[in-house]
Amino acid sequence: MTACPPLICIVGPTASGKSAVAEEISLRIGGAVVSVDAMQVYTGMDIGTAKTPLVERRCALHMIDVCPITENYSVERFQSDARACIDRLRPEGTEPVLCGGTGLYLNAVIDEMDFASGYRGDDRREAYEGLARSEGPQAVYDLLMTRDPKSAAAIHPNNVRRVIRALELADEGKSYAASLTTLHDRATHYDARIFGLMLPREQLYRRIDARVDEMFNHGLVAEVERLRAQGLSTATTAGQAIGYKEILQMLEGTITCEEAREAIKVGTRRYAKRQISWFKHDGRVRWIDMEGSDPSEAASLIISEAHDDAL
Repeated sequence: MTACPPLICIVGPTASGKSAVAEEISLRIGGAVVSVDAMQVYTGMDIGTAKTPLVERRCALHMIDVCPITENYSVERFQSDARACIDRLRPEGTEPVLCGGTGLYLNAVIDEMDFASGYRGDDRREAYEGLARSEGPQAVYDLLMTRDPKSAAAIHPNNVRRVIRALELADEGKSYAASLTTLHDRATHYDARIFGLMLPREQLYRRIDARVDEMFNHGLVAEVERLRAQGLSTATTAGQAIGYKEILQMLEGTITCEEAREAIKVGTRRYAKRQISWFKHDGRVRWIDMEGSDPSEAASLIISEAHDDAL
C-alpha cells in the first residue's frame, strides 16, 4: 500500500490569507480544503466567520456547516468528525489540506489528544454555569483570574466552557495553563507539515479592519438578525463568536452600530495576537512571509517544501 503524503496544514492569524493559499494548494495537488475553524462549523454563520462564498469556491470545502447554531460544538466532536472526513477523502484520491486559525482544533486532529469528559451534572459545574447565566461570562472569568491567573490569561473571557473547565481543574489542584505547555509534545496521529502565514503587524491590522468593514457592507447585521430569529443568542457558544456577540448586543440596544463595528475590530485584533502566540509556541510551524507575496507564490513554496520533506 502506498503511504499517504504528509498532511499540509495552513495556519496563522485571521486575515493573513490562509483560505486563498490552501485553495491554491488543493487545486494543484488534486485535494480539498478541510476547515480547522471553531466557528465555521456552525450552519448559517457565513459572513462573520469569513467562509469562502459558495460561488467563489474553486475546490471542495469540508468541516463547515456541520452543526446548528443552537448546539454547542466541542473540540472532542471536531476531532472525531474531522478525522473521519480526512480518512474518507484519502481513499477517494483526494488529499486534504487543513486550513484554519483554531490551534487547539488543529492539534486535536493531527496529534494524539484525549479529552476528559468533565463533570456533566456535577454540582460544581452547575454552580459555575449558573453564575455565568446570572452574572455573565465575565463573572466566571474574574473568578478564574483570582484563582489561577495564568490559566485565565490563556483563555478568552467569553469562552465560558473552557473557563469553567479551568475552574474545575483548579478545584482538583491542577492548572489548565500547565496542561497547555505539553500540548505540542504529544505523539502525532497524522504525519503533518504545518505552514504559518505571517504579515507585519500593522499590515495585518489594516486587513482586519478592512475585512470587518467589508462584512458590514455584505450584510453581517442582516445575517445575525436572521440567525437570532433561529435561536442564536449570547448564551450559546456560537453567539459568543467575535462579530456575532457584538451585533447581538447592538440588536438588544446596549451598544450602537458604530460601537459594535469598533468592538469587532478590536476583538479580532486581540484574537489575531492570541493566534500568533499559539502557533509560535509550536516548533513545527514553518513561517511564510506573505508581505509582497501572493497565494500562488506561497502555494508553490509550501508544496515544494512539503514534497522535499516527504522524500
